[in-house]
Amino acid sequence: MSTAPLFVPLQLGALSLPNRIVMPALTRMRAGPGGVPLPISAEYYAQRATAGLIISEATAISVNGHGYPQMPGIYSPEQVAGWRAVTDAVHARGGRMMLQIVHHGRWSHSSYNPDGSLPVAPSPVAPPGLAYTPAFQQVPYETPRALDTLEISEIVVAFWSAARNALDAGFDGVEIHGANGFLLDQFLQDGSNLRTDEYGGSIENRTRLLLEVVDAITDVIGSDRTAVRLSPHGNLGGLHDSNTVPHFTHVIRELGQRKLAYLHLIEPRASSAGLGDNASVDSANNAALFRPIFDGPLITAGGYNPETAAHMIESGLADAVAFGRMFIANPDLPERIRASAALNQFDRATAYAGDAHGFTDYPALTV
Repeated sequence: MSTAPLFVPLQLGALSLPNRIVMPALTRMRAGPGGVPLPISAEYYAQRATAGLIISEATAISVNGHGYPQMPGIYSPEQVAGWRAVTDAVHARGGRMMLQIVHHGRWSHSSYNPDGSLPVAPSPVAPPGLAYTPAFQQVPYETPRALDTLEISEIVVAFWSAARNALDAGFDGVEIHGANGFLLDQFLQDGSNLRTDEYGGSIENRTRLLLEVVDAITDVIGSDRTAVRLSPHGNLGGLHDSNTVPHFTHVIRELGQRKLAYLHLIEPRASSAGLGDNASVDSANNAALFRPIFDGPLITAGGYNPETAAHMIESGLADAVAFGRMFIANPDLPERIRASAALNQFDRATAYAGDAHGFTDYPALTV
């Protein structure tokens, strides 16, 4: 199949994209002390500026929002300055870049908090598995402390502040991370949210925090520079919901009323739901289920190749497609797709932490 649909320009809110090939948030664990992006990150992202859109790696909104080692933040002046060097480098090459902002909630550990306090969550339910401390030690996840109502309002303020800092850092907008088992997802799903107050119980109540965050951010930066990422049917972090389709139907309809720049859906095969990386387009359950519900542009992510991605766009199930590992290994991915050139192979051993190897040294096409 032709990949031509990937190269049709696209308007996403305030952003004009020259193509529909998106670089999604990719965990790389290469921030410096204090969660400050290093100069090598400016090189890394600038290498990939021909993407229709770059979405930054997940970035913590606060000190207790961190969840893994060498994760960047967006709550200190030093972090803002570090990110400004990144966005300046991307824009100098004609690129566009959104900042993905996140709070890890129960997927954190007390070792990230200066006072040694427990991670926070909607309810005191520990996730399965092992956490990484800032020193890369693996330890069991702790049972988190449930946020009280006042603290929930402080979480909203932290997201709001992160969005303001993102604009100061030169980003073209923000993507709110409501997926993959992190704090906002923990509130959404009844397997982790056992609350009985206005933030728990009903579908409407469990959606409340996400919508409060969205509304606070759109008030400060505009809905056309605000996006949300969700992972219906995903089970990362041990999350589950007893009524996924009706629940996320409500969430996505509410988001559609807010005229966001886009909605970014992760397919189950990219969310540890037991499907392989090369699953067929027919298993693109989330795009097929929720595209008719969302009033706005939709990005889909999860195991696509250029041909299946083009099919998604041509069929109307998505407006753009995100390629994760392909963008790690191929800094000039759009050029390679256009030329039907061979792709560099992703090296998982160099994906997380480390130096330039596996970060900025993947070769580009030679002319």
